Amino acid sequence: MSHLSDDVETREVQGRLATYAYRDFGEESAEPPLVLLHRFRATIDHWDPAFLDVLASERRVIVFDSAGVGRSTGTTPNTIQGMADAAVDFVGALGLHQVDLLGWSMGGFVTQAVALDHPDLVRRIVVAGSGPGGVPGNPERDPRVLKAMTAETNTEEDFLFLFFGLDSEGRRLGQESLARLSTRLDVSHARVKPESWKSQLEAIGRWGAGEDAAWERLDQLTARALVANGAHDVMVHAMNSFAMVQRVRDSILVLYGDSGHGFLFQHYDEFGRQVLDFLR
Repeated sequence: MSHLSDDVETREVQGRLATYAYRDFGEESAEPPLVLLHRFRATIDHWDPAFLDVLASERRVIVFDSAGVGRSTGTTPNTIQGMADAAVDFVGALGLHQVDLLGWSMGGFVTQAVALDHPDLVRRIVVAGSGPGGVPGNPERDPRVLKAMTAETNTEEDFLFLFFGLDSEGRRLGQESLARLSTRLDVSHARVKPESWKSQLEAIGRWGAGEDAAWERLDQLTARALVANGAHDVMVHAMNSFAMVQRVRDSILVLYGDSGHGFLFQHYDEFGRQVLDFLR
């Protein structure tokens, strides 16, 4: 099956911090563009095209490689705030004055930081498989998670464990998602350089420990929020999602009981339409 997003050309735009690689596609509407912020060790080629196609059926969708990642130049920051600065730099380089943001995992951290620091720029946010950082009582990760996250080369088994490994059905749907990703990845072989993902890992550690995190500032968030996760997320415990909506009054929580961190690709059609309904 072919996907619209598989055929979108990759462009470049010059910002202050980097030259950013990006793709811009989908339906023009009266609403702001939807900008996606990626997970740890991901590039623009790691967004499931089936999920992107659902979003693009109603919205202008923009995906990009942040500073020092994938095809973009520059240096990868070792703080979430630095990544937020890069995201704002990218949006400004495109000449956009207001956007909606969807951030998955680490991208959800960045989404919150941008929305808190630039309330006039961000209308609505989707925080997927993520959390506000520094949540009291946050459960410890299974040691296997960090081992898989930091493997020199991630295998299919790593991805299935981290994102889809709840049961045989989840693994089957995960394999289908990985097959869809291969259309781009088999050509580009896109990856995040070790020096870049190690900076990302440092930023994630700081955020999780509450350093410059969003937890203490959530009452200042003005953007309406859709917070979503898989109930069995081994990377960012779903407790973080529940804790976040307790502090953000204008928010909605969605949990998928049969999914983990990769719920948005496992349920690409259903969740994609939930996002569109929320943003509409």
